[in-house]
Amino acid sequence: MKHLSAWLRGNWAIPTFAAVLIITSFAIERLANVTLVSPLWLGSFTLADLAMLTAAILTSYGIVVKAVRALTSRVISIDLLVSIAAIGAALIGNYWEAAAVTLLFTIGHALEAATLDKTRSALTELVATAPDTAIVMRNGEQVKVHATDVHRGENVLVKNGAKVPVDGIVISGNAPIDEASITGESIPVEKSADDQVYAGTISRGGLLTVEATGVGADTTLAQIIHRVEEAQDAKAPAQTFIDRFSRWYTPAVIALALVTGLVTQDIVLALTLLVIACPGALVISIPVAIVAGIGQAARNGILIKGGEYLETSAKISVVALDKTGTLTEGRPQLTDIITLEPSLTENDVLRWAAAAEAGSEHPLAQPVLTAAGPASPDRVPENVKPIPGKGICSEVSGTRVLMGTPALLAEHGIPTVQAEHALAGLAPNKTAMIVAIDDTAIGIIAVADRIREDAPAMVESLHKAGIHDVVMLTGDTPAVAETVAAQTGIDQVHASLLPEDKLDAIAALQREGGTVAMVGDGVNDAPALATANIGIAMGAAGSAVAIETADIALINDNLLKLPDAILLAKRTVSVIRQNVAISVFTVALLVAGVFAGGVTMSLGMLVHEMSVLIVILNAMRLLAKGSVGLRE
Repeated sequence: MKHLSAWLRGNWAIPTFAAVLIITSFAIERLANVTLVSPLWLGSFTLADLAMLTAAILTSYGIVVKAVRALTSRVISIDLLVSIAAIGAALIGNYWEAAAVTLLFTIGHALEAATLDKTRSALTELVATAPDTAIVMRNGEQVKVHATDVHRGENVLVKNGAKVPVDGIVISGNAPIDEASITGESIPVEKSADDQVYAGTISRGGLLTVEATGVGADTTLAQIIHRVEEAQDAKAPAQTFIDRFSRWYTPAVIALALVTGLVTQDIVLALTLLVIACPGALVISIPVAIVAGIGQAARNGILIKGGEYLETSAKISVVALDKTGTLTEGRPQLTDIITLEPSLTENDVLRWAAAAEAGSEHPLAQPVLTAAGPASPDRVPENVKPIPGKGICSEVSGTRVLMGTPALLAEHGIPTVQAEHALAGLAPNKTAMIVAIDDTAIGIIAVADRIREDAPAMVESLHKAGIHDVVMLTGDTPAVAETVAAQTGIDQVHASLLPEDKLDAIAALQREGGTVAMVGDGVNDAPALATANIGIAMGAAGSAVAIETADIALINDNLLKLPDAILLAKRTVSVIRQNVAISVFTVALLVAGVFAGGVTMSLGMLVHEMSVLIVILNAMRLLAKGSVGLRE
């Protein structure tokens, strides 16, 4: 009974009552039809006609209201076509056609609304994962508050089975956390001290104490919901074209029907043309596919900014990748220390290198600092100057310390012959930095970054997805870059690039005729991401900048989501083309049927609504699990 009430209160109430009236009309006509008193222009008006006309009025009221509202905004809508046809059919006494046309049209609208709700289910699911309450430690006691009432810096308890109410850092405890709502990954991730957790994820055991760093609208989940909401409302170029086409097409249909009626003197033929030429399936065919595609992507941890970017992603032919943190783990480790000055030890070289890097945020600085341990007060740089693409220049206790490439030392007049000879003996997968104090090269520090296990599979999947060239853009040395490329299957390598060089490389790839996607972190590679046809940010969970700036944001660091995103875009565009073809073919077939004879208003509307249902079902295939090859 509860479900029936919900059904009747929804979009199905009017068509349900109208269908009952139509069935009642047929029953009355067969059993005991009664002629009613009526104005002369209605002719013989029976009780069955009254039931049928009531059904027509009931279903056409909303259609006529929408048509009038559209006209006041100077828009000739599809509703106007159906309104004219229904009113015309009623005026000539064809109540069955009037009722059938408006009933089928209303059912079609209800189906469209229900389908769009279904295709937006990913957004609904995201909203449903938002936590309502949180347990906060206040004055040494556990206090249950609304999730939005938690303050930054407060300690929040996350118990077994509870949703994490905030973004935060784990202070203590251990627990497996189900992050499927954020990343699309189905396997829980073990969390312990210093790990990041996200609002909306679920604890599957244990107890965590979390320091809140993001609350309410500032959480990653809230940002994702906002982005998906905007994306599903944004129109793709194909959809914008169809909207413009409809503005001209609908008046043209009215004009054609008017001319046909005047030439043939057949009002029924003219009214039938109005009905069967409705471009309803064409109008719904694109948005339902776009919303379904974006929704399916969101379920799998892929945020697509809108239909425009979904369409463009289907055309990608070249993918450009940064090396560090994308193809490699981004956590380089110290592998070699070479002394070039006999009076110094390896520890001396390491300490000077750490002193130079103490003020640097470069990824290669961390393994040096970790190996050296805590810096002594006399080894903290007073002045630090990064030299993009070459290294760093620091001043430590009045001593100039250089650390970087041979080109950096050459700029400062320091001989590099001995250093370059030593560099030649290092493995090509290692990144080496020469350390110099004042005017002397004293040693070499080498670090290496491990290639991600899924990098080769990702490159192979990109090729299978139709990507012609997978290109590496890196500031690292050619030797290191070529080694990584050989191990992963990369097609082209551009090494020793400064940030502006990456931008130029993207522009060059575009001039060659490619549709280029650039994959980066959404911040450091911002110029290249902005220049590329599609900017893709990796590991966007917790990064508001990445989610907002990238055309596509991959919520976690799963490289295989990259080819998945491209495959999904191609599949969605394929569905759009199929839907447009179905819609155009149906209208052409019906128009031919009208002029050939045999297609009535009600039959035409039935076929029309069947085509609407077909394009809807076709688009909903995108929501089926595993339908587009997405990996969990």
